[in-house]
Amino acid sequence: MNFWEYLANRHQQVLADAYQHASVVFQCMVMATLLGVLIGVVTYRSEWAGNLATTATATLLTIPALAMIGLLIPVVGLGVPPTVIALTLYGLLPIVRNAIVGLRGVDPSLVDAAEGIGMSRTARLARVELPLAWPPILTGIRVSTQMLMGIAAIAAYASGPGLGNLIFRGIASLGSENALNQVLAGTLGIIVLALLFDAAYVLIGRLTIPGGIRA
Repeated sequence: MNFWEYLANRHQQVLADAYQHASVVFQCMVMATLLGVLIGVVTYRSEWAGNLATTATATLLTIPALAMIGLLIPVVGLGVPPTVIALTLYGLLPIVRNAIVGLRGVDPSLVDAAEGIGMSRTARLARVELPLAWPPILTGIRVSTQMLMGIAAIAAYASGPGLGNLIFRGIASLGSENALNQVLAGTLGIIVLALLFDAAYVLIGRLTIPGGIRA
């Protein structure tokens, strides 16, 4: 059976795994974005706090994905929980770093002007600083998403959802008729999903970032 015949016969399973893969990455990116931007907002004014946040999230990336999930399994069990926790933690660094860089890069004169017209600290942050810092934050989100697309495949090790199940089943049955087809289907599926997510981010950027800021 060649690859295209395999896809024709197993397309429902491949599509179901692809949906689960996209869903878990999307959910983890939402949580990583909220947490990462919050960390950036809390730490960007202090040099040492910003460095600590960046170093801490960078340290998480040095932990191998299999080791991270393996350490989480005794605590939260198999399946979705260790996958979500691990992916959320892995997705933090680019967002935290870019949030800090973006917020620190806002022109102080604009912040002073907003303060001069009576804006509160929260209003300045929400209406001036975060909108101007959005382009680098979005770039961090794009980088994190591409990373998590690949890392999410390791979730199959903990009976997690996604295309990694196809890859692991193929590796476990090397030498069988469909082993290579399974690995190829899972790999190509992840690549396609990564491209689709990135295209969506490009569209979001065009819709949310004024031309002057992009320039």
